[in-house]
Amino acid sequence: MTTEAELDQLIDELVGEYPPATTDPVTFLGAQFDQGLAWVHFPVGQGGLGATPAEQLYVLRRLARLGAPTAMGRNVIGYGMCAPTIVAHGTDEQQQRFLRPLFTGEEIWCQLFSEPGAGSDVATLATRAVRDGDEWIVTGQKVWTTLAHQAAYGLLIARTNPDVVKHKGITAFLVDMHAPGVDVRPLYQATGEAEFNECFFNEVRIPDTRRLGGVGEGWHVSITTLMNERVSIGGTVPPRGWGLIGEAVKIWRQRWSGRSDAYALSVRSELLQAWVRNEVGRLTNWRASDLRKAGTPGPEGSVAKLAFAEENQRTSELCVNLMGAEGMLYGSDYPQVRPVESAMTGGDMRKAFIRMRANSIEGGTSEVMRNIIGERVLGLPGEPRNDKDVPWKDVLKS
Repeated sequence: MTTEAELDQLIDELVGEYPPATTDPVTFLGAQFDQGLAWVHFPVGQGGLGATPAEQLYVLRRLARLGAPTAMGRNVIGYGMCAPTIVAHGTDEQQQRFLRPLFTGEEIWCQLFSEPGAGSDVATLATRAVRDGDEWIVTGQKVWTTLAHQAAYGLLIARTNPDVVKHKGITAFLVDMHAPGVDVRPLYQATGEAEFNECFFNEVRIPDTRRLGGVGEGWHVSITTLMNERVSIGGTVPPRGWGLIGEAVKIWRQRWSGRSDAYALSVRSELLQAWVRNEVGRLTNWRASDLRKAGTPGPEGSVAKLAFAEENQRTSELCVNLMGAEGMLYGSDYPQVRPVESAMTGGDMRKAFIRMRANSIEGGTSEVMRNIIGERVLGLPGEPRNDKDVPWKDVLKS
């Protein structure tokens, strides 16, 4: 257990030696990592202090108030999903090689799980990895890969044994996204942006030293990633009144606060209900953060992700409704661009409303989240799985 006084001392030493206003961001973030203040809930020597996620939240807020830089926006997949997985399953050499440049933003990461025929049921994936001496040869396609066009490395799962059941024949790898045979192509969204990509692997060679976990243990590795992804998407603890609900309050004050007619009062009631729902979600995540440990979170990540997705959609819809007719004016002439960050929201609430449609799909659909909650939280019987004991090669493919 690290006390706030001890954390304050480390933070004061960091900003004293590396003033955020005058220090290059990469230099500052490297020093932050070396001080154990990158992810304080990670082990000592891996950017952490062996503290708790609640203490990590304290450090993040204190550093933000001091104007410290962060690479989280540009490396959201690396911070929230890949780093915890490397800590949980990586070798010492892999942790030493990848965690520091990931944190500084020198190396952006992506996650290569979903495929055209393996979305909600990731374990049906068909991308193959065949061993060739000290290397693996990977061939296949991945889809909906966030920021792959910016990424230096990706966390890839591939099928290494088609003769066993689908969950057991998978192995995880750390792949160089600039290796020969890797082809990244944009997938443009309704917003005009291409955060997402489809990635093709044509006999890409990966050294066995870049295998993450044991051969055939890729499903266990992927569960660590997926559960951390859901915590990363839905389990953050923002300041009170932050984000979409803050925008809703802002729009209401600008357009509705001076009105006292019946319709305006009903709008205010709807806003207050949205505020309560958002605040309940925020406080629930705050409590849950005290229970999380580094490694694989429990099903609370699925609860948070489900609530986050549905409330984001409701609150963004409230924002455009509060804008009246102006809320329908999001242009059709938006440029097609390749962003450098994952835009979970956006400055324009009309654009945010469109982007939020993806929240109930990315990181696991809301239907999948309900299945996990039903089985792992409520103890309900699972859905029938007719292919549970069937070798992957014999499973019917779509």
